[in-house]
Amino acid sequence: MSNHSFVLPKRVSLLEAFFRNISGVYTTDFPNRPPLVFDYTNVNNSFHQSLLMTPKLTSVKKLKFNATVQLVLQNTALIGVENHPMHLHGFNFYVLAQGFGNYDPAKDSNKFNFVNPQVRNTLGVPVGGWAVIRFRANNPGVWFMHCHLDVHLPWGLATAFVVENGGTPESTLPPPPADFPKC
Repeated sequence: MSNHSFVLPKRVSLLEAFFRNISGVYTTDFPNRPPLVFDYTNVNNSFHQSLLMTPKLTSVKKLKFNATVQLVLQNTALIGVENHPMHLHGFNFYVLAQGFGNYDPAKDSNKFNFVNPQVRNTLGVPVGGWAVIRFRANNPGVWFMHCHLDVHLPWGLATAFVVENGGTPESTLPPPPADFPKC
């Protein structure tokens, strides 16, 4: 995702690192945009070989509590063209639009459905296409987003969102229970 292959940390969970403010477990430098814009759905791209060896990182996207988050999920033809059922933990999202080919914000944003958009937590990004989703980051903690095809997880088709605490006890991540098992 955005030319990063996500890997889970080895010594402590993302959530524990967030709650206990442990540094060095993850970074918050997940990019807002892909590093290179190209014809994502063209199976004949020859230069894309340089994009196949992505860095393996535990980089997440940090979000302010209650922020509105909009994601463009663009399918690519780098390895093969197939459907990716993308799942977001901790939130439902609105499906604003879907289409085939490369997402073009100038023309495709006119297709957004703000009246009665579908509400999902998993969405199949169309083969050779795109989807735009939106959610409110109102659930503090660390939330995984990943492809639901298990074979794609070792490839790093995932990321995580770190949603900061809000300003009230109700909008702050509670501590783990006293009987929480230790790994």
